[in-house]
Amino acid sequence: MRCATLVGLLLCLLMAFAPARASGTDPWSPFDAPWFSTLDIAEGIPHSTTTAVVQDRSGLIWIGTIGGLVRYDGYRVEVLGTRNHNSPGLPDNYVRSLYALPDGGLLIGTNAGGLVRFDPGDNSFKVYPVGPQGLSDHKVYAISSDRAGGVWVATEGGLDHLDLASGVIRRVDTGKATVARNFSVLQDREGNVWLGNNSGLFVRRAGSDTFVREASTDQDASTVLGDQIWSILLDHAGRLWVGSVQAGAAWRDADGHWHGVPGFSGYANGARHPTVRDMLEVADDKVWIATDGNGVIEYTPGNPATHAIAHDPAVHSSLPGDSVRSLLLDRAGNLWAATDLGVARTHRGVHTAFSLLPSPLDPNALSTSNVRAIFVDSRGRIWLGLGAGHIDIIDLKAGRMQHLLLAGSQIQRGVHSITEAADGSILVGTQGLARIDPDTLAIENSIVPELHDKPVLGLKPDGDRVVIGTYDGIYRYDPATHALEHLGHRAGDPASLASNTVREIVRVGSEWWYATSRGISIAHGNSLPAGFTNLLHRRGDPTSLPQDYISSLMAAADGRVWASTLGGLSVLHKQDDGAWSARTIGTGDGLSSDNINTVLADDGGQIWASLSNGVARIDSQTLAVANLGARDGLHIASYVSIAAARAPSGELLFGGQAGLTVIRPHWQPPTSALAPLVITRAEINGVLVPFGKLPGDGGSIRIDGDTHNLRLNFALLDYQAAMETTYRYRLEGFDQSWTDIPKGSAPSANYTNLPHGSYRLRLVATTQGLQPRTAETQLTVQVSPYWYETTRTRIAAAILLLGLIVLLVHLRTLYLRHQARRLQREIDEHTRALLAANRRLDELASTDGLTGVFNRRRFLELVRTLSEKSPDGVACMALFDLDRFKLINDTHGHQAGDTVICQAVEVITRHCRHTDLIGRYGGEEFVLCLPDTHLQQAHEIIERIRIELAGMTLVHDGSPVMVTASIGIAQRQPHEAFESWLSRTDKALYQAKRNGRNCCALAS
Repeated sequence: MRCATLVGLLLCLLMAFAPARASGTDPWSPFDAPWFSTLDIAEGIPHSTTTAVVQDRSGLIWIGTIGGLVRYDGYRVEVLGTRNHNSPGLPDNYVRSLYALPDGGLLIGTNAGGLVRFDPGDNSFKVYPVGPQGLSDHKVYAISSDRAGGVWVATEGGLDHLDLASGVIRRVDTGKATVARNFSVLQDREGNVWLGNNSGLFVRRAGSDTFVREASTDQDASTVLGDQIWSILLDHAGRLWVGSVQAGAAWRDADGHWHGVPGFSGYANGARHPTVRDMLEVADDKVWIATDGNGVIEYTPGNPATHAIAHDPAVHSSLPGDSVRSLLLDRAGNLWAATDLGVARTHRGVHTAFSLLPSPLDPNALSTSNVRAIFVDSRGRIWLGLGAGHIDIIDLKAGRMQHLLLAGSQIQRGVHSITEAADGSILVGTQGLARIDPDTLAIENSIVPELHDKPVLGLKPDGDRVVIGTYDGIYRYDPATHALEHLGHRAGDPASLASNTVREIVRVGSEWWYATSRGISIAHGNSLPAGFTNLLHRRGDPTSLPQDYISSLMAAADGRVWASTLGGLSVLHKQDDGAWSARTIGTGDGLSSDNINTVLADDGGQIWASLSNGVARIDSQTLAVANLGARDGLHIASYVSIAAARAPSGELLFGGQAGLTVIRPHWQPPTSALAPLVITRAEINGVLVPFGKLPGDGGSIRIDGDTHNLRLNFALLDYQAAMETTYRYRLEGFDQSWTDIPKGSAPSANYTNLPHGSYRLRLVATTQGLQPRTAETQLTVQVSPYWYETTRTRIAAAILLLGLIVLLVHLRTLYLRHQARRLQREIDEHTRALLAANRRLDELASTDGLTGVFNRRRFLELVRTLSEKSPDGVACMALFDLDRFKLINDTHGHQAGDTVICQAVEVITRHCRHTDLIGRYGGEEFVLCLPDTHLQQAHEIIERIRIELAGMTLVHDGSPVMVTASIGIAQRQPHEAFESWLSRTDKALYQAKRNGRNCCALAS
């Protein structure tokens, strides 16, 4: 009896937590498990136990852990609050609660450090006091809005109210029925304040100052309300949800009636429940209940059961840990769960695609990962052929999966093909052929002995018979008579089967098409004909198959045949002459790979193909290609088998190496705004810009200082498919082209030594998938000039340069003037020297070297010139001859003679005017020209000279030397030739000599 009671309890619990379908919802919902990605210590989280998660005003995610505070932009984990010499940081690294403020800041409730406010204006942490003018305790459990610019703070020591504007903290009296410890607090839309206390749930009604205990007539709900209330939630419909420490959860409808959560309220048979750490409305009428140890419980009010979302060690995409302390639904539709093994993220709602994965712990999970064959029987059941003899059957009507295992020699062999025989039995192609009873699911192994050792690759009913494709050609089997026929490739016969490897068999009208490893073989009418029409690859012919290895075939409703090859997807259409022409779609057309595994058409005629690295959709009319991505729910990337089928409800099924992909071809995601592309971190000249001062789209950045360096981190804040989001950036006015960020790299832009000026920085993010979108953020980057580049400095520099130029010109002018003067002096000196030299040369050429008077040549030139210039002028010429001069030389020597000549010239010179000309005519002869002098005047002058000469006594070596002169004087006659004048003077001289010397003679 006791055993029966325990079994009954166990069955009740299983029913309570079993997957259930909401009426009228997706039949795949029992199999569509959330796909979680995890952020943990490997990515930089300081502690694996995460305690809180919120989203700030700009869209970044903040995560509280036992080891510190984290800021996350989808690519980078930044740990904040660490104490150092520059910042006091957080007083306690154990973060219990987080609250996002409207100004972009954050309130942080710690375990032992009280309440801290993060100010994004300067990235500082402000610790609120604890004590009479502060909080009631250092341990902060919860923070919630008062809907009026303040917050409620639930602590270990009471309930406090903080005015965010003034910073004033006020203690709130919760009454004697409560105890000091408060776990949660919430103010609803009507102004009622709900308090989760260590003694139960209390409420202070709007307009009242007193907290009263909340009660319920529902026994299970009443048990919850009387327990320690850890979490409180108000959903969109006004329902109030409370979670307790050990009594489970309950909810209150809009009419004020409390209800329990089936299987998770009260103490059934004394059993306690795990603590409810948090609750979140993830969709209308669907609530997640985060538990400490049992993962997440999903519940919709009115449903008879809940759905458990828990960690599955066999499924890497399951919830990473079962202790969930906090939940968040962000603005991009992501659900975040703070667990004891990191933060998990999934996306709310259904997607175009989802995956079924293997797990031994989940009855609705696959037995193994490799899905090799898919078949839908006449009852609508979906048969999956897996590896190692496993067969899974999905019953969408019942919302469950059954698991079969082949026996005997086929137990470890992969299942390659499945079909339904004419009698309704299921035939399974593996190592040989097996049969399964459709009702009892009893398995009959190796029903055709001749095929016992042959892998059966393809199966296709042919009336009561079945056509079988193998590595050894085609077989046709009659289950009734057990007759087995065979047809294979004949070497050298172009009309034989193209290859013995037959992977798939398809009916195209009345024709049988065989996909082989060397092309397509077409049988007309009979499935085993005498001859085939073979479609092969022809080199250089684009209308032939692109490659001969045919993975699969599909006959479309419009008469075309789609062939999957290792060289692309071939679209075959029949021409007027009956020949088939191919059009190939490959990577050049947008496919992510040319290795095509299998192809299906949806109800609308659109084509879907599984590739070696994903799934693509091809428009059947335009042949435009769209590759599915993680945002579409595609998580299985590798598809190497030909497994594919269309589910009874229209979904497309593709088998892959890691599981089964289910595609809802006509599902469209709800319209939503594109997540913003945000600058998440900026450094200017190595100095961090406070988060609150980061520019948004259309904002600006100013760079001052001496280095002009800029580093920006940015991200598309949808937190989905980071590897499938491409980024690029360009600083217009500086960059010549766009810079593409390598796939998978954290998006950032880095510039050093930017020239001054104004630039426009463009950041672009592009998502992939069926709904690709592009987000762009632009901002102005203003780079200040260096001090020497400013206008004022340039003007000053220009003035200085101009002054310098003027100074240089002036200095050069001075220098040139100095040089000119020096050069002039040198020129003058050289001129003077040259003149002196010329004069000297002239003197040497025109003067007598002994006496310094004109020589005969020069004298005659001057007198001749004088005569020519004044032909009628009056002038007299006198010719002197020292008497007996040869005797003086002979008696006293030539030196004495030279002295006599010089003394005689001095005497003559003393009696001359400055206009008179005197010259040495010969050895002891002298000539004197007296311009403007008549003969009588000349005679008087000459006579005085003669007398002085005669009276002059020279002493040479003690001996007296007497000097006299004979002189001839002639006056020039009018128009007389110079030679005549000179001749008459010479004759007068000789007349004086004939007259006895020492006398003057006048020419006639």
